[in-house]
Amino acid sequence: MTTMADRLSGVLGAKTAKALAASLDLHTVVDLLRHYPRKYARRGELTDIVGLELGEYATVLARIESTKRRPMKNRRGQILEVVLTDGSRRMSCAFFGQEWREKELRPGRSGLFAGKVSAFRSNLQLSNPEYELFDDADDGSSAVDSFVKQIIPVYPAAAGITSWAVSRAVRQVLDTLDPVDDPLPEVLRAEHGLTDLDTALRGIHRPESQEELDVARERLKWDEALSIQLIFAQRRLAEVSDPARACPRVDGGIAAAFDERLPFELTEGQREVGEVVAADLATAHPMNRLLQGEVGSGKTIVALRAMLQVIDAGRQAAMLAPTEVLAAQHARSLRELLGDLGTAGELGAADHATKVTLLTGSMSAKERKRALLEAASGEAGIVVGTHALIQDHVTFADLALAVVDEQHRFGVEQRDALRTRGADGTSPHVLVMTATPIPRTVAMTVYGDLETSALRQLPSGRSPIATTVVPVAEKPSWLDRAWQRIAEEVGKGRQAYVVCPRIGDEPPGDTGDRRPPLAVLDLVPMLEEGPLHGLRIGVLHGRQPTEDKDAVMRAFAAGDLDVLVATTVVEVGVNVPNATVMVIMDAERFGVSQLHQLRGRVGRGSEPGLCLLVTEVPDGTSTRQRLGAVESTTDGFELSKLDLELRREGDILGAAQSGTKSALKLLSLLDDEDVIARARSVAQEVVGADPELTGSPGLAGMVAEVIDSERAEYLEKS
Repeated sequence: MTTMADRLSGVLGAKTAKALAASLDLHTVVDLLRHYPRKYARRGELTDIVGLELGEYATVLARIESTKRRPMKNRRGQILEVVLTDGSRRMSCAFFGQEWREKELRPGRSGLFAGKVSAFRSNLQLSNPEYELFDDADDGSSAVDSFVKQIIPVYPAAAGITSWAVSRAVRQVLDTLDPVDDPLPEVLRAEHGLTDLDTALRGIHRPESQEELDVARERLKWDEALSIQLIFAQRRLAEVSDPARACPRVDGGIAAAFDERLPFELTEGQREVGEVVAADLATAHPMNRLLQGEVGSGKTIVALRAMLQVIDAGRQAAMLAPTEVLAAQHARSLRELLGDLGTAGELGAADHATKVTLLTGSMSAKERKRALLEAASGEAGIVVGTHALIQDHVTFADLALAVVDEQHRFGVEQRDALRTRGADGTSPHVLVMTATPIPRTVAMTVYGDLETSALRQLPSGRSPIATTVVPVAEKPSWLDRAWQRIAEEVGKGRQAYVVCPRIGDEPPGDTGDRRPPLAVLDLVPMLEEGPLHGLRIGVLHGRQPTEDKDAVMRAFAAGDLDVLVATTVVEVGVNVPNATVMVIMDAERFGVSQLHQLRGRVGRGSEPGLCLLVTEVPDGTSTRQRLGAVESTTDGFELSKLDLELRREGDILGAAQSGTKSALKLLSLLDDEDVIARARSVAQEVVGADPELTGSPGLAGMVAEVIDSERAEYLEKS
């Protein structure tokens, strides 16, 4: 018999085990049984073609609509082109030199087709795909047993192993598998109406009915939700016991003086969040709060007022920014907002004044030494910087508050290191800010150790931003029009951004069948000699010396440059109200949140903004869906939901963030809010009674299985 811990090589044989390991990183029985079907099809039904991604290895259940042969251009032989349909969209399969397949690939036949998705003449295509055909009759003559069932599992596959090969392996394992021990206490299963784990694993892979599948999914989703929430409950409990500097409000200090001088009224949201943050800072346990809000909603004011409350208590505050450009921008903005309240030690400084110090990695030795001394002595009440702030040789006199701006741009180790900077064994209060609105389910799951606040009101006077996708593969003349729009705006005395994915002095990396992403240093001469000839064009990217970056930004802000060609260093914090148009090249290579952030750089003045998303990706792909989502709305909170709908489940905690396989295989952060909320409540109760889960070895083991040790470390640091 077979157990969950057995190696696949001993159960399936060396050849199949090797393919599963090499292509899908599956090595044990538990690995294979946790490799759930990505979707299910029914006999007689077809799966959607829309939403496929270029470059992915996909399996589609489709019907053959037509076939034709045509000669190959550069060598002898013919291409057999097979057009597939799901009833609403089409894609083609191209077989090179395999015209003999026409005999079995007859119009009207259905089957599974698996291969790498590419594009040919702006249409989706599979080149030389593997396929498994089956007849209309359920006699099993041309299909494996799994596909004779009414419900057909379609597994995530890869080059080297097909969905139906995975299905065969799963069937072989389940036929010999011992009953699986259940880590979830029976009392908990009964309370929440959950089936046992053995039944769930068999039902998810070989469901006899939709009801059986639903019962299995409900149980396995619960396991994922509970495992993550147990981690966060342990984290929150540990943080409650950490000491922090209590920083209650004081009368007549710098915070009160700043409020009296504000040239504008705080929004209702700013006042409400400010009160919550002030109360958090007054306690002797560290605040851990996520502040989310649209670009320009006033998060910086909320953060500054919190920093001033800490300074009134005789402590220090630090603000961590992801780039030197943004750090310098924040330092300038804070000094401007404070006026003489931020000029301590200078002639004419106000009473209670403090000092804002900038510390970045590329400062001169003299500047850096001075900044380090100001932080260590306490002369600087506010220290602004990049990751240089959390290096071992940087010390603070008494750091009580750390503000992390655009936290998604930081590694988890960087945030964790900042939390250890408090004096005398204390932990600083932490305020994490993001301009990318986050759905509640994501906040509960990804930021489960943080309390959340939101600023939903936009400042008055912000101009609307129109966004348009420029599909150059289908409409190449639209790109010419994009450059004309820049020239027209410059002719009216306005300015523009052009954003590229790469700098151009670095290798492009492995791009597979796709061309390398466009680069700033390659595009600039093309624009100077071509469509933007005669305009004043500046260049900005992350590897320029700090002085050069500052000089370029000052020139652009002063109107001495017409067009700024840049990488994503302009994504956050850069404020040039005269800039009205942005062209984003290879827009498909940016995430939805990045695109939303980038376009927030235009329309910041009295004139409306225009953002053009240039792409060569064909229509009908999930990438074009994402770009269409950005085009359809400028509401960041709505966009965050659209983003979640379009992202593959599990990407939220996927390899891009932690370097390991995703913990979320079935749990939908969009649809399963109720499951996540219930699991959070149970986790709090369980951990409150047994913080180390010593009395619940099954739950501790479930956490270890669903979230491996590396991922647990990541989650604890998030």
